[in-house]
Amino acid sequence: MPLNKACEGKCYPPVTTDVTREAIEKYARACNDNNPAFFDPKRPGGIVAPPLFGVVVTWLSLLQAISDPELQADLLRLLHGEQDMEFFNPIRPGDKIVSSAKILSIETKPTGETVTIELEASDQNREPKLRALFIAFIRGGGSGKGAATDQTAADVERGPAMLAVSQQVDADQTVRYAEASGDHNPIHVDANVARMAGLRGIIVHGLCTMAFTSKVMIDNLCGGDPTRLKRLRVRFVRPVFPGQTITTKVWREGDKNGREIYAYETYNPEGRAVIRGGIAEVAA
Repeated sequence: MPLNKACEGKCYPPVTTDVTREAIEKYARACNDNNPAFFDPKRPGGIVAPPLFGVVVTWLSLLQAISDPELQADLLRLLHGEQDMEFFNPIRPGDKIVSSAKILSIETKPTGETVTIELEASDQNREPKLRALFIAFIRGGGSGKGAATDQTAADVERGPAMLAVSQQVDADQTVRYAEASGDHNPIHVDANVARMAGLRGIIVHGLCTMAFTSKVMIDNLCGGDPTRLKRLRVRFVRPVFPGQTITTKVWREGDKNGREIYAYETYNPEGRAVIRGGIAEVAA
């Protein structure tokens, strides 16, 4: 059944999430991130949440939209295609985050359909925290059949990367991330369901992989200061599996509006991209 295009422009009621220190620390540990900014209340500025913690405080809003019966999305055929997040102000323990969701667009592709959901979050004082675009691909829901593939043109020759960082994905990564993020989609924790969905086994949450790449940017481009990361955009082209080592390569792109712009891609052990079109914007 195709997605219901009548849902384009539909807005959903706001959702409030209370942010606790425990939730921040749990999310950081679920992403193998030991940055003191997420744990040490004595550091200048106190504890802040990882930028990708924005996933946690917008999760219920996203569920409202993607699980809306009127949208008619088959979640077993859903793949997370792209994510674009802008970080305006850090989230801190004690914040009450109000998030909302809106379906921006529904498009038919040769092998399925895409739905773009806009997520916005602010705190109890109406200070904006983040804006995100969640783009999902529904396999076989359009005029054609098949799974999502990397449909970009051949890679642009960028020359040698300025930075290459490898990270180990733990065997229990998906279980820990599901508990910390709220995303309990069974393709990430149940091998039988994953195989029913056409996968070879459980796969790592795309947003967990994205959080791994945010650590690369914060540690190496932001001087360890997570508040300097202002935007992260990725396109997921292949799944990551528990136990794999992923390698992120970074290229300097220039400066724009007081920000340093970097391009990046992330690869699996076979050297095949799992993230393409990555963009990181860092406060200068």
